[in-house]
Amino acid sequence: MSLTEGPPKQNSRGLAGNPSSEGPHDFSLVVGGPFFQLLRKLHLSGDALEHLPLRMGVISLIAWLPLLILSIGGPTGLVSFLQDVEVHVRFLIALPILIGAELIVHSRTVPAIRCFIERRIVLIEDLPRFDNAIESAVRLRNSVLVQVGILILVYTVGLWLWNHRVPISNSTWYATTGGRWHLNAAGYWYVFVSIPIVQFVLLCWYWRFVVWCRFLWKISRIKLNLICTHPDQCSGLSFLGRSAYAFGPILFAQGAMLAGVVATRVLYRGEPLMSFRLQIFGFIAFFVLVILGPLLAFTPQMGVAKRRGLRIYGQLAQDYVESFERKWGIQGPAPGEELLGTNDIQSLADLSNSYNVASSMRTVPFGLKDITRLAAATAAPFLPLLLTVFSLEELIMRAVQAIF
Repeated sequence: MSLTEGPPKQNSRGLAGNPSSEGPHDFSLVVGGPFFQLLRKLHLSGDALEHLPLRMGVISLIAWLPLLILSIGGPTGLVSFLQDVEVHVRFLIALPILIGAELIVHSRTVPAIRCFIERRIVLIEDLPRFDNAIESAVRLRNSVLVQVGILILVYTVGLWLWNHRVPISNSTWYATTGGRWHLNAAGYWYVFVSIPIVQFVLLCWYWRFVVWCRFLWKISRIKLNLICTHPDQCSGLSFLGRSAYAFGPILFAQGAMLAGVVATRVLYRGEPLMSFRLQIFGFIAFFVLVILGPLLAFTPQMGVAKRRGLRIYGQLAQDYVESFERKWGIQGPAPGEELLGTNDIQSLADLSNSYNVASSMRTVPFGLKDITRLAAATAAPFLPLLLTVFSLEELIMRAVQAIF
């Protein structure tokens, strides 16, 4: 089987999983592509992303365990390997989460894509365009050139960035003074194996997100069947905002890597945590915007749906209240007809509710709760750093005061 072929039991969209759950419009961001096929050949993954704990453990240990072994008995410098918070966070927390996120993204985005069809947001006459968007996304996901390009990028730009980091002024567990490339055995594994593994996995996620953004943009170009009175207040598209939660683990892993860098500077260089507050808040805001920003492609159509709905329901309300006023106000009710219990009152209330729903409809397919959850996922890794500023008792008291 070649690297570009799909795994067995896949449908034409390249979605692996339980065959009974497959549909003609299924598409997965993660099930497919050369790296996925390589993991299958190594029995680290199955057709439906099985063996996840094994995959997380093996890849993380390849990055971390040789560093532990090769650093034993070697020079430690100011910070030994076991004290290097940044390394442990990167390889034992961030990397496994980035790998484990595959299953979460798969399980959340596939049903979200189905919703366009199951909820008749994409109508039958537009299905060919929807199918073309999926086929285009599958080709990009399975591109051998892209993943080979990522690998080349890791070993060119990645090493160049490593070379231009802050110079090594003191001996470390992986290098001696005199230059960044004065590496010991642990250092060579660290620079040429461990760091590239993380970079490759991370860049693969970036590429998947590019594929996801492009797919959403192409869908937003289709004329969608949006109803302004939908109870979700997003004309039926709130599932897109919830699908963004799938990328929460990736945001957490990104936050963890930055938190590891900050922890090293705070613990071993004496830099105050508060000096990083702008970078941390900017980091959180940037990644939340990156995840939710692509959903703004649906704003023009949602705005049109809202304006059309307000116009229709406004005219309908005007016609109804005029008739209501003539019947019950100017002319008065017919003999024997009582106002109490009449269906006219209930219809007036129902019409008012429909107009209010249309008026309160958002023109973005997400809300404050979605923003808050993604921000919390990104910020969570920074919370332990507060212990460098406050004691645990102080943190608990501040949390209690904030809640109550």
